[in-house]
Amino acid sequence: MFHDIPSAILERMHELERRDEIDRTDGTPRLDRLRQIPEETGRFIALWAASAPDGAMIEIGTSAGYSALWLSLACRAKERTLTTFEVLAKKAAIARQTFSQAGVGHLITLVEGDFLDHVDGIGAVGFCFLDAEKEAYAACYDSVVPRLVPGGLLVADNAINHRETLQPMIDAALEDERVDALVVPIGKGELVCRRRT
Repeated sequence: MFHDIPSAILERMHELERRDEIDRTDGTPRLDRLRQIPEETGRFIALWAASAPDGAMIEIGTSAGYSALWLSLACRAKERTLTTFEVLAKKAAIARQTFSQAGVGHLITLVEGDFLDHVDGIGAVGFCFLDAEKEAYAACYDSVVPRLVPGGLLVADNAINHRETLQPMIDAALEDERVDALVVPIGKGELVCRRRT
């Protein structure tokens, strides 16, 4: 999966990495920044997604499409598709450009709008990557977990660097008897939840 990444995907990844680095230091307003995951988190979620059972593969919070590019590698390996949700029109426009330039449009469906407005159409979920506004995490968790197939996975970003904000949701996940969960200290911290059978 990582040994044969198409050059078009790698080129777009590198472009977004450079832009993200600049965004973090040049005074770009918070909502305009890409605020994307680091490369090691991309590899981490791609491995989990490639190991996930059958069911919808979804991402909540697209931004410019960087994490979706990593997930597209799992889609290529498993002959699956990803549906990703983005509320900000400006970010959705950049993501469309990302998917076109990287040649992954056939693997990714971008839904512009709030995931919670579309959740009833999702069906059974095999894998979910959650990287949205932190205030929405608890509602997204509560909507996704009942839809996870046995062995299905939910991975939530920022479990360490936004721990204070996310602590109630993290505590609820760690105590939730429907899932086995832990926080992994990679990148900005990933909450990994696996639906029990």
